[in-house]
Amino acid sequence: MIIYNRTEYKTLSPKQYKKEKKRLQVELLKLQEWVIKNNKRIGIVFEGRDAAGKGSTIKRFIENMMPKTVSVIELGVPNKKQRKRWFDTWNKMMPSPGNIYFFDRSWYSRAIIQPVMGYCNETQYKYFMKNVNKWENHLINNGIILIKFYLSISKENQQLRFHLREINPLKYWKLSPNDWKAHKKWQMLTNFKEYMFKKTSTEIAPWVIINSDNKMIARLNAMRYVLSAIEYEGKKSMKQKKWNRETPQYEMTVNNVRFENLNREQYNLLYMIINVTGLDENFFGQYLS
Repeated sequence: MIIYNRTEYKTLSPKQYKKEKKRLQVELLKLQEWVIKNNKRIGIVFEGRDAAGKGSTIKRFIENMMPKTVSVIELGVPNKKQRKRWFDTWNKMMPSPGNIYFFDRSWYSRAIIQPVMGYCNETQYKYFMKNVNKWENHLINNGIILIKFYLSISKENQQLRFHLREINPLKYWKLSPNDWKAHKKWQMLTNFKEYMFKKTSTEIAPWVIINSDNKMIARLNAMRYVLSAIEYEGKKSMKQKKWNRETPQYEMTVNNVRFENLNREQYNLLYMIINVTGLDENFFGQYLS
């Protein structure tokens, strides 16, 4: 298992984020050209709890890639046949030569969310855990470059993002009753997650854990890891940048309750809640450098 959180990104301003993102996306295009030219096959898995930033991270990967040879795979709710023949279902979704596939959730839903939420039975779960490493070895031996990311979000930040979705007129549809049900089963999901790491993080297909409490930093870390893990033509050395500006923090007082050391996302959420609910018209918010 690999914990990948580059320290220089902790002091990144929004302007520096955009500059670094562009630098990495230029390299991703080189990687894609190499994949096309050499008929390579890359599968990049994104797992994590709801609102961890899986979809938004994939979006930053592909927003400047050539769309013809890039696909985002989302299975959704599996049907009865798919649940019964789980590995066969995913065999049909593997990248073809010259393609990069991004999996927004993957076969690993059977290792965490399905057993917790009752979407598979005990026999199906045990069969998956017993055979998934062998199945992945077969994929890799047949030429697939496999990278497995787990975006890790704290319970508090997940709850904040849920509330932010609830009050956002453009994103409310992203939140479902099942999201809250899973949130209430936090510890059970944690137990299954840790067991998954223990049993399925192998030498040739390790789990790469990225803290996603800050989405900007998580996106850069994920792109940076992929570029560091694969050798491709024209690869440019990713020299470490030094970011001089400290990470901004915010504070706010609402109804005589003091909120300190907020990140930008948390501050914006409180600001939106106040304006939507009218909780405290005389709230005070101050930017701290």
